[in-house]
Amino acid sequence: MRVAVFSTKPYDRRFLSAANRDEGHELIFLEARLSPETARLAAGAEVVCAFVNDDLGRPVIEALGQHGIRLVALRSAGFNHVDLAAAAGHGIRVGRVPAYSPHAVAEHTVALILTLNRKTHRAYNRVREGNFTLDGLMGFDLVGKTVGIVGSGKIGVALARIMAGFGCTILAHDPYPSAECEALGVRFVGTEELLGSSDIISLHCPLTPQTHHLIDARAIAAMKPGVMLINTSRGAVIDTRAVIQGLKSGAIGSLGLDVYEEEEQLFFEDRSDRIIPDDQFARLLTFPNVLITGHQAFFTEEALSAIAETTIGNITAFETTGAPLHEVP
Repeated sequence: MRVAVFSTKPYDRRFLSAANRDEGHELIFLEARLSPETARLAAGAEVVCAFVNDDLGRPVIEALGQHGIRLVALRSAGFNHVDLAAAAGHGIRVGRVPAYSPHAVAEHTVALILTLNRKTHRAYNRVREGNFTLDGLMGFDLVGKTVGIVGSGKIGVALARIMAGFGCTILAHDPYPSAECEALGVRFVGTEELLGSSDIISLHCPLTPQTHHLIDARAIAAMKPGVMLINTSRGAVIDTRAVIQGLKSGAIGSLGLDVYEEEEQLFFEDRSDRIIPDDQFARLLTFPNVLITGHQAFFTEEALSAIAETTIGNITAFETTGAPLHEVP
């Protein structure tokens, strides 16, 4: 099948080409992000392959339908950026990658926790400047601390397993409690108890209408003062304005983000020679107790290989059966 691959980076080309070696699809790699202005680049293709920050709202779906696109193959687990009703109305099937490497995201979460706690990012810069003082670098022992995990899917389970190894007490909240988590000694509680009892809170839930701005001013007020908050799920699970206020007041002791509410205008591009116009993002960067990475939690060899193989598998299945292997309902 002829596939228009949007938001292509060199690593996308490498892993998708390898996964496609025995399948023979015609992959057209496009650096442009999918948007109403670039949807025309899909003309002549049967499939569009899109990433997390590509625009798949109604105007784009309508344009893709007019160009004869029959399948949207997502290189991601999340599909909150897709207008599924519009896709169904135009007869466009949508496939996704439901799981690739939960360990990649869980391990990156731990990297954020350890870095924020022991302030190794600040120590690195000091030592390079010949400054060997320890003032301002004090952390805390993880053993005995309470970690609250919101979302007990594969990533939540992987994080629980790691944090249990540190000797942490682990609480979790999920409408569908995980037996794997329970077997690790995780106790499932309501949101109020998790927020009020946790020293570290890590978010691993999908973005839905119910989880949009799950962490707002009210939630922050219910948290243990000085809590560490980590988000490697989706940016809009956090109300950025409320979190900034929480940082200013000291209610939030430290913040680690791999995702951001308005990241589609920032992430995955080199913007080092430009002024960042997003005032909220710029404000976050001024806090010494905030650590932000650019949506890289998934970025391991194993994860990219799994994403590419599943994506190509979805396309091949659609070609042979009319439906992707992992269809978004």
